[in-house]
Amino acid sequence: MNVKNTGMDVYRIKGGKKLQGTIKVSGAKNSAVALIPASILADSPVTIEGLPEISDVYTLQALLEDVGGKVTFSDGEMVIDPTEIISMPLPNGNVKKLRASYYLMGAMLGRFKHAVIGLPGGCHLGPRPIDQHIKGFEALGAKVTNEHGAIYLRAKELRGAKIYLDVASVGATINIMLAAVRAKGQTTIENAAKEPEIIDVATLLSNMGANIKGAGTNVIRIEGVEKLHGTRHTIIPDRIEAGTFMIMAAAAGDGVTIENVIPFHVEALTAKLREMGVDIIEKDEKIIIPKTEELQSVDVKTLVYPGFPTDLQQPFSVLLTQTVGTSVITDTVYSARFKQIDELCRMNATGRVDGRTAIISGPTPLQAAIVRATDLRAGAALVLAGLMAEGITEVREIQHIERGYSSLIEKLQGLGAAIEKVTIQEEAISKD
Repeated sequence: MNVKNTGMDVYRIKGGKKLQGTIKVSGAKNSAVALIPASILADSPVTIEGLPEISDVYTLQALLEDVGGKVTFSDGEMVIDPTEIISMPLPNGNVKKLRASYYLMGAMLGRFKHAVIGLPGGCHLGPRPIDQHIKGFEALGAKVTNEHGAIYLRAKELRGAKIYLDVASVGATINIMLAAVRAKGQTTIENAAKEPEIIDVATLLSNMGANIKGAGTNVIRIEGVEKLHGTRHTIIPDRIEAGTFMIMAAAAGDGVTIENVIPFHVEALTAKLREMGVDIIEKDEKIIIPKTEELQSVDVKTLVYPGFPTDLQQPFSVLLTQTVGTSVITDTVYSARFKQIDELCRMNATGRVDGRTAIISGPTPLQAAIVRATDLRAGAALVLAGLMAEGITEVREIQHIERGYSSLIEKLQGLGAAIEKVTIQEEAISKD
């Protein structure tokens, strides 16, 4: 038996420093992971500006290169030449690293009429089935089978259809759009999701020559076209990153300005923060949050857009540890998205989970601890907790955080946070 020391990257945070200054929001992760696969549908290069430099984007770059795409990416600008892409199987490997790899199904099906994609991975947030995606593909004329852990999609041709989504799924709405833009005839998606990222993808596809009406409403109509061409597109700001920074500013700020944000996209959060006693000043593309003196408890229920985002439930739960009274969070979107609560309790928070609900009492002074990021947004929550806690907090499994937050360390250091990324040694035992 051998004991080997292996390096592990962690975030080390010295809490108690007030955040002050200006922080800039990156491009939207949830747009990026759909815009990049959408480029496959073009017959000439597509340029996307303002992409976040996160691991999900690099994973998609690698996946496109795996199938023959020529991709360059620097300073947030990605140029994708899809002309030599071939429809070859994409088994697990990189596909397992992010759930949004499923957008390659719709894009490959739209371009080649067939695709083989390994079952997608990503954060473990309970059941997130792709049955609505498959229902849409089958309505367009594809045969979909699960063979040896991969999804096989085959169609002689794609024909427009009327598709009603049982659940207003963002992923299914975008995936069906990708497949339908080059199908014959008209496709109607009813009970479509309304998220800003859907409008962003529809804007890119329209600039490529697609005919799409109704993106952002619950009925989207697509008239199929024979071919799509390259274009240049600027991604929208990341409303979840903006919301995360707004929550951080309310919890640990002494005057924070958040730039590159569309205030309309974060209205549900803004309303809830104001209800708690947070002063929020909105300008064209920025939000200013002065120091907050006292926070009142509130109840929150996550809903599909334009409701309160499930992606902000976890960071918001940290803010609730500092309110006067008891707050209740109900997550109607993902049932298993409360893994941060156990970690927060290790930091002296008072909270418990009951089914789809978390009950949090405050105000409670948080104390430093060694904690684990179980998923992307739980990781953001624990970073915030570390900023607020007394002592030095160590956040482990930060690969989840780096899937969705670009340059987080540098951005927080710019506000005066004492946070750094360090490599620690951990013992790994192996048998010879």
